[in-house]
Amino acid sequence: VQLQASGGGLVQAGGSLRLSCAASGSTSSINTSGWYRQAPGKQREFVAGITTGGTPTYTDSVKGRFTISRDNAKNTVYLQMNGLKPEDTAVYYCFAFVVIGAIQDYWGQGTLVTVSS
Repeated sequence: VQLQASGGGLVQAGGSLRLSCAASGSTSSINTSGWYRQAPGKQREFVAGITTGGTPTYTDSVKGRFTISRDNAKNTVYLQMNGLKPEDTAVYYCFAFVVIGAIQDYWGQGTLVTVSS
């Protein structure tokens, strides 16, 4: 599985961005996809995930502001980020979990989101 992330950029506080993560390869084996982020000097943290069935999960700090969705026909997962805050500034990494017996994780390259105050 290969993942290609896009959509980061610079935005003012209160603004919006949409991240995309396009998967290729053995996409039929993907169970869950989503996003982690890593802010400067901090550990990588889970942001949002979505199963192939469409069930979303969010970390508390983004609930009500971020929406994760997927287009199975395009093998793409989206993260719509509204009401962005400076503390959302981070490199965002998309991931895909494949469950074939054991869980195998795949990662895309990071995309930088910078929110100015």
